[in-house]
Amino acid sequence: MTQLKNLGIWMDHASAHLMEYSTESNETKIIESAFTHEEKADTLGNSEYGMHNKEQHQTSAFYKKLGDSIKEYDAVILFGPTDAKLELFNLLKADHHFDKINIEVKASGKMTENQQHAFVRDHFTQN
Repeated sequence: MTQLKNLGIWMDHASAHLMEYSTESNETKIIESAFTHEEKADTLGNSEYGMHNKEQHQTSAFYKKLGDSIKEYDAVILFGPTDAKLELFNLLKADHHFDKINIEVKASGKMTENQQHAFVRDHFTQN
């Protein structure tokens, strides 16, 4: 029997913390969104339409980067304090490349890195 590859992603709209569920290590890979509060303030000064357009493009690129990271896993848990996890989940469910990946979404608050790893460990040991 092959070992399933499991991934936990704590995320909000600014960053995603990717944690592969493994007994060997507790490493976290962080992917940052390019759309920062400073950039929002700069582009909002020019026009609100331009700000929303730029935000959509950069958020889309952020979610694409996350999707590329998820493709190599069998099961993924998305969790975090904002709706970013649901936005990503809906995009992934609409893409047939992710049909064979078990993706779940759970609400959580702000967490330390140790709490995030414990959340991922608890999720995958209970399933």
